[in-house]
Amino acid sequence: MSFELPKLGYSYDALEPTIDAKTMEIHHSKHHQAYVDNLNKAIEGTDLTELSIEDVCKNGSEKPAVRNNGGGHFNHSLFWEILTPGGSSTPVGNVSNAIENYGGFDKFKTDFADAAKTRFGSGWAWLVKNEDGSVSVTSTPNQDNPLMPVADIKGTPVLGLDVWEHAYYLNYQNRRPDYVTAFFDVVNWDKVEELFNK
Repeated sequence: MSFELPKLGYSYDALEPTIDAKTMEIHHSKHHQAYVDNLNKAIEGTDLTELSIEDVCKNGSEKPAVRNNGGGHFNHSLFWEILTPGGSSTPVGNVSNAIENYGGFDKFKTDFADAAKTRFGSGWAWLVKNEDGSVSVTSTPNQDNPLMPVADIKGTPVLGLDVWEHAYYLNYQNRRPDYVTAFFDVVNWDKVEELFNK
């Protein structure tokens, strides 16, 4: 089985002004496509070809090409899913309850934004569902994610923000904090809830 670039559920310009069309096009059709292509090369002829992308992240991350490209494919696939034109203002359902137990939506937003803004170099900020149903906020370098054994906080990612410069530089240049703040304008909390309940 080979992995494929997922189709977006919206057009490249649908998330403007938060994320501009050119950034979306390059990010999806070039960067993500490269992760998919390189992942398929890295797993060719191995037993990893039979696994889901989640299991590739959990079981193949000791191999650098699999770790980097498998993470890149999983992370971006989730990222596209949790974005929506116009966004939805607040969490719903079980993920909302978990965020309330975490300390409330304002505390979550502050902690998540801090994780995104203070990640040195390239990486991701995450909202993670823990085994007990609670949530944690964390960040990972490069294309690592909380499914991988190397993660400081392990769990199921339900919300992720790409803080690689290719995700925001055309529109925000070096103003990563502005990009992080604007991200909340396009979050699809219904999708986050769906992922949380899986």
